[in-house]
Amino acid sequence: MDVDSKVGAYLQTQQREAPAELAHFFTEFEDLYERKIWHQLTKLVETFINIPEAAPFRIGIYNEFVRDWQKYMNKVKLVLFALAAARQFDSISAAAEFMEKIADEVNQPESQEAHALALLESAHFRLLLNDLDSTRDTLEKCQRMVESFATVDPVIYASFYRVCADYYKAKASFGQYYKNALLLLACIDIQELTVEDRVQRAYDLSIAALLSDTIYNFGDLLSHPIIDALKGTEHEWMVALLLAFNSGDIGKFESLTGSLHAQPLLAQQESFLQQKIRLMALIESMFKRQGTGARTIPFGVVSAETKMPVNEIEHLVMKALSLGLIRGGIDQVGQQITVQWVQPRYLGKDQIKNLVDRLVQWEGRVNETAQQMSQTTPELFA
Repeated sequence: MDVDSKVGAYLQTQQREAPAELAHFFTEFEDLYERKIWHQLTKLVETFINIPEAAPFRIGIYNEFVRDWQKYMNKVKLVLFALAAARQFDSISAAAEFMEKIADEVNQPESQEAHALALLESAHFRLLLNDLDSTRDTLEKCQRMVESFATVDPVIYASFYRVCADYYKAKASFGQYYKNALLLLACIDIQELTVEDRVQRAYDLSIAALLSDTIYNFGDLLSHPIIDALKGTEHEWMVALLLAFNSGDIGKFESLTGSLHAQPLLAQQESFLQQKIRLMALIESMFKRQGTGARTIPFGVVSAETKMPVNEIEHLVMKALSLGLIRGGIDQVGQQITVQWVQPRYLGKDQIKNLVDRLVQWEGRVNETAQQMSQTTPELFA
């Protein structure tokens, strides 16, 4: 049997000692190793290490088996196997150092993708140690590397966006977290995440969307399947809060303030959220009037719909203009605003109904105009 004695002894020991549902893997490992069928062996090891019950074997599999034939495998897979082992270490610091060592090992011209992946995962462990400066430097380096690649394995993108998202979460940079977390979800199958991970990611995205001073369109999140993870959990109220912001529903927002106060981050930023919901109410008010011909709105009307004093409306509109949420102008003398454009929106069912009603009204006006023209200039309709 053409099997290295050390490798063979390890595999045979595991065949005897592993649980019955895992023992057959070690028999198959030995067979494929003996026949030098490296691609199928790599796939089988990948299957094995992704089994939750195999977690106690991951360090041994890597050190006693994978390293013996690593030169024959795809180096990205090698880094993923090393990462699976590193996640079983008792020490985060040791895991970071281990992945840095792996990064050095695969730092060859033909395996730069694997090198980038190993660097990113070592940075993630550094981030867990609260080493933000080292994490930032590694992310900047890896970004340059990834941008230079002609093609990129999705697993590299997923690692990059995951570490970026976690870095910006640690920095409380809500807009950047939101952007990178959504990009991460575009690179993975969310069904492969655990239920707990899906709930946490949806919760963090919701917090970021609400607290970011650059996000006033919630469509990317509300239309993403990840948001369903909050339904049926203690955080389900977050979905209602997002929908309230999306539609500028101040009454609904105020009805959820009890839940909001129970979330420390949101409670600390309540004054900001009060301003943001009124900006959303302003956008919704303008959006409903688009296409109706009512482009000039008195301050008093805006005051009633945003629940703000008339003397604060000008500042609110200026804020919306500066953020690019609307385009138009303010008539200070006439105490009215003129709106020429409103930021595109994600529409809920009520908003879609409103849009349908506007289209019906528009159709009526078109028909009315056509009838008037046919009566005044019949020769055009002959």
